[in-house]
Amino acid sequence: MVRKPRTDGFYSVYIRIVHNRKPGYIKTDKIVDAAHITSNGELTDPVVNEYCAMLIRQYTDRLNRTDASLWSVKEVVEYLMKTDEEVCFSDYATQHIDRMIRSGHERNAKNYRLAVNHLERYLGTNRIMFGHLTSAVLKRWIESLSQTNRAKEMYPTCIRQIFKAAITELNDDEKCINRIKFNPWLKISIPKSDSTMKRAISAEACREFFNRPLPKSKMISPVPELGRDVALLSLCIGGINTVDLYELKKKDYNNGIIGYKRAKTRHSRKDEAYMEMRIEPFIQDTFNKYLSKDEDDEYLFVFHSRYRDYDSFNANVNIGIRKICQDMGMAKEDYYCFYTFRHTWATIAQNDCDANLYEVAFGLNHSHGLNVTRGYVKIDFSPAWRLNAKIIDFIFFSDKKSKQGKARDLEAPADKMFRITKKMMIYGRAYFKGKVVSELTDIGFGTVDDVIAALAKKLPKSIPTGSTVQFRLTNCDSEREAVYERSKGKGF
Repeated sequence: MVRKPRTDGFYSVYIRIVHNRKPGYIKTDKIVDAAHITSNGELTDPVVNEYCAMLIRQYTDRLNRTDASLWSVKEVVEYLMKTDEEVCFSDYATQHIDRMIRSGHERNAKNYRLAVNHLERYLGTNRIMFGHLTSAVLKRWIESLSQTNRAKEMYPTCIRQIFKAAITELNDDEKCINRIKFNPWLKISIPKSDSTMKRAISAEACREFFNRPLPKSKMISPVPELGRDVALLSLCIGGINTVDLYELKKKDYNNGIIGYKRAKTRHSRKDEAYMEMRIEPFIQDTFNKYLSKDEDDEYLFVFHSRYRDYDSFNANVNIGIRKICQDMGMAKEDYYCFYTFRHTWATIAQNDCDANLYEVAFGLNHSHGLNVTRGYVKIDFSPAWRLNAKIIDFIFFSDKKSKQGKARDLEAPADKMFRITKKMMIYGRAYFKGKVVSELTDIGFGTVDDVIAALAKKLPKSIPTGSTVQFRLTNCDSEREAVYERSKGKGF
């Protein structure tokens, strides 16, 4: 049937549906002129009639295969229009990413966009259809990412999440609407990203980095100076991230204390990842150096007026840090980055300032499994301030050597299994040929080697040189246990 004429005098052709005495209309892509319409409204164009008859047969067949008795006519129309329509993955991904941005997840949205862009480059088109993404195609794409450190896990995970959202939104099992015909991810295993590279450095390395003369530059605001200063701000403000420094506003700084919501996790935590850190006297001059003097500027620092966005600011900070490392004669693979100093804060706190992992996590604004509780409690952040002050004193106001030398990252497997501080109660046993030959329960051990040395002093002298002894250590506070082997004459 036709309805009203268009402005050019032609009529758009519709298929009318009546369901439970209510009419609905599906617009086709066909048009007719007035000469092919009879006085009672029937169409006489044979091509249009043949096409519409074919559509009506298809629609009738689909409706006969489902129970639409309780549907509204609008639901019937939606069902008939969507069921046979091939869906464009690229278009849906763009909509999904736009929704993420509107809901405040800009940083995650960038990762999703990078993943979609990489998949489109791999397939050579920016019009990927869901039907193209079979398990075989996706496996080959994931294989192409095998040489990357993080993308091989992050990109497929992002694409899988878009797929999951699309299936939930576009398919309706109750109405037998399956616009996405299959889920290829049921047959795919996403590889794990490589372990985090060692980023933390020792207090000695920090002193050398921050006390070294900057490389000469003709620039008014050279990037090495920016890199050093922002790294120092992070190290002395509880390992704060560049994005959080960039986004700080004047209203966030009161009475020498900054209060902010960590950008990375504020949308996923009940307490919105809120944190307060005190600005210590040591860092005050560097902090003041970058304060915005413009009364009309809502932001605390001048970074917004100098850099287009957070990514540009972060890139310049890292370029500056790398230039200092280059001037120090470091090998390229050993260059520091901004995150080096956040990891260093955590490592020195635990290894050199006797903080336990809970205190380190609190200072770094990690939820450490208590994100629900943090949403209930009015938090006193002063313990984190005191720990931060201890770290500054250890690095910049002492010449003590770090216990770890060039520290291992907190995520290194051995550390992840077993860590101790002097405050923790340790139960240790030494075994030789399956028999306990030495035993102790005490506090005051700073490292595993300290415990092993204490146990070794109690070993029988009859154990032959070169023999292997097993040392079984239990952290009574964390209830974690680890076993180490040492050879007499080498390990003890």
